[in-house]
Amino acid sequence: MQTVINSSAQTLRTILRTLRAHGMDDEALQTVFRSVVIAKLTYASSTWWGFATTTDRQRLQAFIRRSHRSRFVSPSLPHLDELCRASDDKLFASITNNRAHVLHELLPPQSVASQNYKLQPRKHHFELPNKTSHLTDCNFMQRMLFSKPTA
Repeated sequence: MQTVINSSAQTLRTILRTLRAHGMDDEALQTVFRSVVIAKLTYASSTWWGFATTTDRQRLQAFIRRSHRSRFVSPSLPHLDELCRASDDKLFASITNNRAHVLHELLPPQSVASQNYKLQPRKHHFELPNKTSHLTDCNFMQRMLFSKPTA
């Protein structure tokens, strides 16, 4: 995690400050920041976000706060948790809606109970697997199967 933060900080120092020194306005810098740095921070976040500790997440968010003070971050940029959650939701929707998706076969079978009873709303109609350990709870598929729908 620290390697990603250091790499992003180096990107900030070299690219963004050079662009600002050459007269690029804040709005354009914020676009570059989002497309380079935020993309680097959230790359494949569905795989590692569940395993990131609270300290790791706080470090990432602190880095974004520091960048915000330098006016590299748009005020409308959502919190990193929200960006990762949106990415997870998009991937999970893609997996559940596309039977040809590579990860679709990792889904459990359809739940019979969800078809016959009015249960609490969920993002899906699949059987919930047994929770076996904290490590499996961090897995993307487990996290998404047990997550609550966003309102």
